[in-house]
Amino acid sequence: MNERENKLRAARFEDPERIPISLSISAGCWDHYPQDALQELVAEHRLLFPGFERQENVVPSYAPWRRAGQPYTDSWGCVWETLENGITGAVVEHALADWSAFPAFVPPSPQEHDGWGPIDWESQRQQIARVREQGRLATGSLRHGHTFLTMTYLRGYENLVFDMVDDRPQLAELIAVVETFNMGLVRRYVEAGVEWMGYPEDLGMQRGPMLSPDQFRRHIKPTYRRLVAPARDAGCVIHMHSDGDIRALTEDLIDVGIDVINLQDLVNGIDWIEANLKGRVCIDLDIDRQRVTRFGSPAQIHDHIREAVERLGDRKGGLMLKHGLFPGIPLENVKAVMDAMEAYSSHFS
Repeated sequence: MNERENKLRAARFEDPERIPISLSISAGCWDHYPQDALQELVAEHRLLFPGFERQENVVPSYAPWRRAGQPYTDSWGCVWETLENGITGAVVEHALADWSAFPAFVPPSPQEHDGWGPIDWESQRQQIARVREQGRLATGSLRHGHTFLTMTYLRGYENLVFDMVDDRPQLAELIAVVETFNMGLVRRYVEAGVEWMGYPEDLGMQRGPMLSPDQFRRHIKPTYRRLVAPARDAGCVIHMHSDGDIRALTEDLIDVGIDVINLQDLVNGIDWIEANLKGRVCIDLDIDRQRVTRFGSPAQIHDHIREAVERLGDRKGGLMLKHGLFPGIPLENVKAVMDAMEAYSSHFS
């Protein structure tokens, strides 16, 4: 079966041929590692990089909000800065740091913006149509941080949390503004024919979520449920990503209709993931970037990935493996991650 069918079968527990795997190389890696060595590793791993072609020199392209020393204003009027090329920075100017600015605030239009900047929907529709014609998986996604984090960008994290605790009257209106924008994007992606819709938003910290479960259920969960509905009704697979410890929120995420949840392994714990999520929702496991792959040995990396597969996987599906490569991991460990992901992807085949 092709990659599209295999991934859909894994998400739906319909006997995939192998565990879907993906490894994204952040743009900064091409400036950090010797290019010949990195290209050699990529060329050796055709399951992870089936369409790779060697280049004489890979020139990384950085999104405007990932360019060091170049402040960027997003669609919402928030100003971003980063200290390192290729890494999303932080908001240094919040468009609604003071509620006095709210009456004159003009939100972006989903017809023209995606949250970061301009979007050309005609080009999007044509691209989605081409992908479907080629038998590949047609995907759409809201921007990372589409709801809760967008409000922290607008208000500032502390301000937003206090808004929730103090039940500020403007908060409900702000949530409605953000939801209306996101709903416009979701509906356009669905109308364009996507089969897989992403809702990426970091909700966790190193320990615990960024807002209390009660506040999530009161202010964020209803919006999530409404945003997911059009894509679910169209038969799309619903994919949700969050970094951090989200154990206290996963029942609510499942309840709103998430099919696939991309969460981090060690911060949530393989034991906990196995006991609470295996077989109930497809686990898109984010392979550690903090400890094992950064500071462990290749053997430890192999052991870690094998354990995750053996404990969380099943012949019927319900498991995917994902890793994001950023500068700093030793190249021998990068090779170990690639080797192990490819080797264990066929564990149940």
